[in-house]
Amino acid sequence: MEGGAQHRQAEADKPYDVFHTDCPARDVVDHVTSRWGVWVLIALRSNDLRFYELRESIRGVSEKMLSQTLRALVQDGLVRREVEPTTPPQVTYGLTEFGRDVGEPLTELFDRITQRLPPRGTR
Repeated sequence: MEGGAQHRQAEADKPYDVFHTDCPARDVVDHVTSRWGVWVLIALRSNDLRFYELRESIRGVSEKMLSQTLRALVQDGLVRREVEPTTPPQVTYGLTEFGRDVGEPLTELFDRITQRLPPRGTR
């Protein structure tokens, strides 16, 4: 038991190496850069949304994929999930401070892309 705690402590002092397959930060990067993870972070950048509002704002995502993506992002600490005890329960999603931090460069990237693209039909 004690050896495991020492092992964890030693690992806690090491920086994350996202190029290593066992790195926990790699999982977070994978979730953020997944097909739907980016869209969830962008959709939640301005305000909190309920599940159906998120699904409507991210066109093309299935309920299953949105649920899986949200579950991963909540587990990673990027998105918070608030359940109101109503019938039926109302679930609202929003960005945590970590999520806003990670989402900021994505927002900048999207803004740059949409501002720099030539007008539709001229490419």
